[in-house]
Amino acid sequence: MKTGDSTSRRNFLQSTITGGAAAALAWRLPSSWGADTPDSATGNYTSRVSLSSGADRANIAFKALEPFKKEIAAAIGKKRVIIKPNNVIPNRPLSATHADNLEGILEFLKSIGKKVIAIAESPAMGSALDGFESLGYNKFVAQYGVKLIDLDKDDFQVLQCIDQKDFQPHPCRMAKTMLEPDNFIISAAKLKTHDLVGITLSLKNVVVGSALKDSANRPMSGKRVTHGGGTYGINYNLFALSAKLHPHLAVIDGYEGMEGTGPVNGTPVAQKVCVASLDWLAADRVGAELMGVDFGKIGYLTFCAQSGDRGQSDLSKIEILGPPIKDLARTYQLPRNWDQITSWQKPMMAS
Repeated sequence: MKTGDSTSRRNFLQSTITGGAAAALAWRLPSSWGADTPDSATGNYTSRVSLSSGADRANIAFKALEPFKKEIAAAIGKKRVIIKPNNVIPNRPLSATHADNLEGILEFLKSIGKKVIAIAESPAMGSALDGFESLGYNKFVAQYGVKLIDLDKDDFQVLQCIDQKDFQPHPCRMAKTMLEPDNFIISAAKLKTHDLVGITLSLKNVVVGSALKDSANRPMSGKRVTHGGGTYGINYNLFALSAKLHPHLAVIDGYEGMEGTGPVNGTPVAQKVCVASLDWLAADRVGAELMGVDFGKIGYLTFCAQSGDRGQSDLSKIEILGPPIKDLARTYQLPRNWDQITSWQKPMMAS
């Protein structure tokens, strides 16, 4: 099958749910579920995360979502679906969500009858619409009736962030589209390291991508404010903002991850995996495991776990649907400034 043949790809994707009893049985073998969690024998799970692996990026996204077909359809209901890709700098393809990953998500949504869909982004640099074109997203407008949204031109709502220099509240402009209660947010994230917080997965993609850049009429940079002036500030802000800004569905593409100096200047990791869950914290927890990263070293995710109301982070309570984590995990090269990244664990010294 040629990568550019959309008809062949759609047929291939659909075969994951109609390809015969043998394929269905292989996907649902109970022995592979929760194989690396202590509670797999008792089934004391509170969240589920689906893992899929294979040679086709779109197909593994589709397959990762398929176990949650009924739950996702019910959760969306009549809401408008917003897919938030991770396009930090669109002219760096490795740092951005690949079009094939989006195609797998769009094919899945089509299979459950969800058609009112938008792809929305505010990249760190450049125009979202220019990035959509260069990354190959424009084809989805005709194929799926998708609307492409530049969040920097969106209406906004002001939320408050702290800056570690003064620990005072600072107003931060956030895209209204990402906060609307009638929107269902899908985070189409990537497995990537990050030189400020360690790793960037489904939550950070939504929070920082919702913060709006400077413009002639809007001089207050939401992206700068969310970063909080340093390690302490950014980790707290990501945690605090997650109460209002978070994915309703996490889809994390690890077909080709990024290690080293992420989220832009890292190097590729061939992993050929995709993660999906309706519990974004559980998805990010599993994402950290797939990268060989100590979850307890990631400040904002640790804070979310400690709060007790963001989702599940205890692996013993997360059911793994698909191959065991250990069969797909890699050990990612960490950013060189790892000591600085993890300094949030220490008391902040008074100046």
